[in-house]
Amino acid sequence: MVTTALRHRPGDRDAAARSLGNTTARHADDTDPFGDDLHLALQVCYELHYRGFTGVDPAWEWDPELLRSRGRLERRFLDGLRAEIPGGQGREAVDAALDELLVEPVHGTGLTHRLADDGAWWQLREYLVHRSIYHLKEADPHAWVIPRLRGQAKAALVAVEFDEFGGGRYERMHSRLYADLLEAAGLRAGYLHYAGHVPAPSFATVNLMSLFGLHRGLRGALVGHFAAAEISTAPGARRMVTALDRYGAPEACRLFFTEHIEADAVHEQVMRHEVIGDLLDHEPGLAADVLFGIRATELTETHLAEHVLGRWDAGASSLREPLGAAPGT
Repeated sequence: MVTTALRHRPGDRDAAARSLGNTTARHADDTDPFGDDLHLALQVCYELHYRGFTGVDPAWEWDPELLRSRGRLERRFLDGLRAEIPGGQGREAVDAALDELLVEPVHGTGLTHRLADDGAWWQLREYLVHRSIYHLKEADPHAWVIPRLRGQAKAALVAVEFDEFGGGRYERMHSRLYADLLEAAGLRAGYLHYAGHVPAPSFATVNLMSLFGLHRGLRGALVGHFAAAEISTAPGARRMVTALDRYGAPEACRLFFTEHIEADAVHEQVMRHEVIGDLLDHEPGLAADVLFGIRATELTETHLAEHVLGRWDAGASSLREPLGAAPGT
């Protein structure tokens, strides 16, 4: 197990072989590509590239045995994604996929539609917990693609990231706004505080970004992911404001979402025309990867919504460890 290995010193070949090599090699090909075991392990591996863990030697970040084991898990995840995502090539396919994201259904059945229409307060709080795994590091995974771009695509993506990081003001960083939101909703704002509460589908949405970001060969997929996220965020944010307004939530709860309504309407155009457009002008062969990034984003978000709504429809918490308030309150 990954966590067992991290208790040892990096480079301890015997410990690594016992904890990583044997177990991962035996089970990687059989494990559920969207299940808890794989995504908890990937989340731990990827976090070594973000903030790391107290008491874990930073040298683990580039330990060859750990990277080899992580690679097996990544291949399993990618295989699972590709098995469920229809193929497609060329710029026309990318444009069509982006156009689809702009279509807002009259009677939506997604997660934020449910929350806007009749979601209970305990359900809103659970939704905020699911999203905390990403939003408390918002914009960080996408920053990895910056040195892998050039020209207008790089300049335009940096402009979008500048907004995500608050335009140079810490208190306006989107991750800071989300921490304020959590506190205003009576939740804990510590980084990864709820890692023990959320299930695999929540980790998968974030692991997808980390996977794309850490591999130069998947830079097109990360750009596709970023564009899909920017296009779909504003409508979802509007629905979340509606949901929060029904409960008279504090302004600090609303601010994170109202900020995204304003910012992402602009970001959508920049990502589509100046980032993807320029990228594919110079590297048209990346169109299939951009499309894969868009479709993979949709797929992981669908898996998360299906999990959460399925649990709620059964009258149960969608979290591995409920927050304490019983469903229905």
